[in-house]
Amino acid sequence: MGERVGIVGIGLMGSALSGNLLQAGFEVQGFDVDGRRLDEFAERGGVPVDSPGAAAKGVRWLVTSLPTSEIVREAVLGPEGVAEGAGRGLVYCDATTSRPEDSARLGAELAERGIRFLDAAVSGTSAMAWKKDLIIIAGGKAEDFEACKPYFAAVSRAAYHMGPAGSGALTKLIINLVLAGNRLALAEGLVLGEKAGMDGGKLLAVLQDGACHSKTMIDKGPKMIRGDYIPEGLVRTSLKDSRLMIEQGQRYNSPMLMIGVWSQLAQTAYQRGLADKDTVAIIEVLREMAGLTRRA
Repeated sequence: MGERVGIVGIGLMGSALSGNLLQAGFEVQGFDVDGRRLDEFAERGGVPVDSPGAAAKGVRWLVTSLPTSEIVREAVLGPEGVAEGAGRGLVYCDATTSRPEDSARLGAELAERGIRFLDAAVSGTSAMAWKKDLIIIAGGKAEDFEACKPYFAAVSRAAYHMGPAGSGALTKLIINLVLAGNRLALAEGLVLGEKAGMDGGKLLAVLQDGACHSKTMIDKGPKMIRGDYIPEGLVRTSLKDSRLMIEQGQRYNSPMLMIGVWSQLAQTAYQRGLADKDTVAIIEVLREMAGLTRRA
């Protein structure tokens, strides 16, 4: 049996992370508030436990993958939290798309308890995560980043150290900002083509081969055309992330023009009942604006 590691949060991304850790030979003990997720985790060979603190017991490395930094804080510092179960010297990585200031604050508080911390955000969808087609962008001490390389290698194709705690989270928000722009431009172009009576498949093929080519067109273009909103990332999560991006723009007095539009589209999609659909379901808002038939 390989080294035992811990995970808290076994949702779309956490399931893939834990699955790849198991496949790499680690023994993984994990916690999630959703019993169904724990059952699926056990079927893959994981060891379910009953609290975040229990997930931290007896391990040298633990990762959290949770919806928000507020939930992370409760899971780590709340009753039966990671900090209660952790041994001194635990290296703890948070893969949540968090508010950078929250990550920096949490890292400082954990250092006082002898717990090493990286905000180790992941870039990629859950579908990409299952194929290890992720990158990790981490903030924290360089020596802690080095200590995490074997774990990062089990779940990603590359890992980057971006600076002190909080810089990984900020980098992830910037990645998602640019990604949102790619998706918005693609959705807008596909809706225009559909409204003009063009064949969506042919149009996408040309876009993929043209100067505007992007990875988004490969990963998300077919889903937009088919109206396939099986989640690989959620509208509700994208809305949360966009608001964090706007916060950072206000913090640094930096313009946030495109993401303001994306945030409003995500909010509209959320209100239209698409909160738990794949992020690209925002194309339905544009299709509705164009007078096209709603598919979801």
